[in-house]
Amino acid sequence: MPASQAFPLVTVAGDAYAMGVQHGEQAAPLIQRYLLLIERVTQLSRDVLCRNALRFVPLIEALNPAYLQEVRGLAHGAGLSFEEAVLCQARAEAACRNDEGCTAFALAGSATADGRPLVGQNQDLEPEYGDVAIVLHVRPDDGRPRALMFTFAGQLGYMGLNSAGLALFANALYDYTGQLGLPKYPMKRTILEQPDVPTARRLLQQHRLGSANNLVLADRAGRVADIEVRPEGLAEYAGVHADGRLHTNHYVTSEYAPLETNSLPDSCPRLDRMQALIGAQWGRITVEALQAVLADHAGDPGGICRHGAHGFHTVSGYIAEPARGVLHVRRGHGCLGSWTSYAV
Repeated sequence: MPASQAFPLVTVAGDAYAMGVQHGEQAAPLIQRYLLLIERVTQLSRDVLCRNALRFVPLIEALNPAYLQEVRGLAHGAGLSFEEAVLCQARAEAACRNDEGCTAFALAGSATADGRPLVGQNQDLEPEYGDVAIVLHVRPDDGRPRALMFTFAGQLGYMGLNSAGLALFANALYDYTGQLGLPKYPMKRTILEQPDVPTARRLLQQHRLGSANNLVLADRAGRVADIEVRPEGLAEYAGVHADGRLHTNHYVTSEYAPLETNSLPDSCPRLDRMQALIGAQWGRITVEALQAVLADHAGDPGGICRHGAHGFHTVSGYIAEPARGVLHVRRGHGCLGSWTSYAV
């Protein structure tokens, strides 16, 4: 695929510090643009944001010391201060806000045409985020699995797939009060260092996040999970079928649904539409079928493919095949963007 139609690919290898240095060297201009975007979106000065971000350093180190070493390498490679490199890992928490939409799915067993799991999402953000996005391929030499992630330049953890066959995607959730807890991006990277869904679930149970998020997981064995996470704890959504999980941006667990205030009015209609589309193809779902689902416009401007509803555009989409170790990434809207496939 022509480079202009795919997100930049950043490939790093070695120990944690070396991978950070390589990331910084390859993506330095994009990292600076990402930092400027964080300032614009949050309407906070970089000094304030960096000061806020530093509060999370002890929590990140307690979770994953290698992640913090990678952050230090990133600062060196990109010519950043350590504080700026940390800010890239704690954007939402440093600003005390979520600013994402998204429609996610995890399907396995009886849902898919070949019985193997398919998991992914559309990602809905302000359109400028697409200008600072990358595909990050990390190849640690210390025994951790390789991983492919869609992320933003300088942000070391986000959604994707690892070589052990574990895939992770996510939805923003709202109606919460931020607390001093782990930033979600280091947690997502650490999840992608786990071998399977049960291990990832245990990791989440051992730590508290500072914001609200929904995590959709699947592994090559066909296990799927959907976990709503808030600063006070987590709740798992069983779905309407053992082989499927669908989620948008409102709480659906019995524990947290009473907290929902319809922060994103199109979230419930998107979930209803997603349930209808997946249900109509149950047992026959393929990568190509999901690409079409992620381009759906029924109910526009609140369709699965979003074109400005509540300020969000669908800037990208992903479909992971954990059993094959393949991640498909789309740049742009579901109806207009181009897909690229990567092997982990």
